[in-house]
Amino acid sequence: MSTGLPHSYRQISKDRIRECVGLTYPELTPGLIIEHRPGRTVTELDNLLGAALSGNVAPIHTDAHYSSQTQWGRILVCSGVTLNLVAGMTVRSVSGMTAANLAVDQVRFTTPVHIGDTLYAETKILTRRASESRPDTGVITCHTTAHNQNRTSVLAFTRAFLVPLNADAARDATHY
Repeated sequence: MSTGLPHSYRQISKDRIRECVGLTYPELTPGLIIEHRPGRTVTELDNLLGAALSGNVAPIHTDAHYSSQTQWGRILVCSGVTLNLVAGMTVRSVSGMTAANLAVDQVRFTTPVHIGDTLYAETKILTRRASESRPDTGVITCHTTAHNQNRTSVLAFTRAFLVPLNADAARDATHY
């Protein structure tokens, strides 16, 4: 990154810059906490598409009348939809340079999510090390949590993924 450029931009030529996605291996230091913005309001379409794509036909996710008769009184967003929305919120900063996902562990859904809830997420980098099997990559392990508009925790998970050790070389090779 050239001096005077906004963070997350690279100089491509004299009058051209390129937006960069993903923090680099050296920037993903253990202990770093990243607050992901913007928040994401869950829509009925999000839930219906997620249920349809996954084949999850449970009426608690798709039948408003059925759901109104349950303890929740309304439709619950499918947990897979919640996980995917929150994981997606982290990509721009945490894993935009990912070469491969290695694991998603310790997934905990702590409070139900409903249509209309707005989710916010944050990620803490836990560990960083060079890969033993792929010498040009590093392994990042992080813990992501999400809460709703009331600051009530809704989800937590740990994830491990590979990132290039030399982000500039990877970006040059892929025109990113």
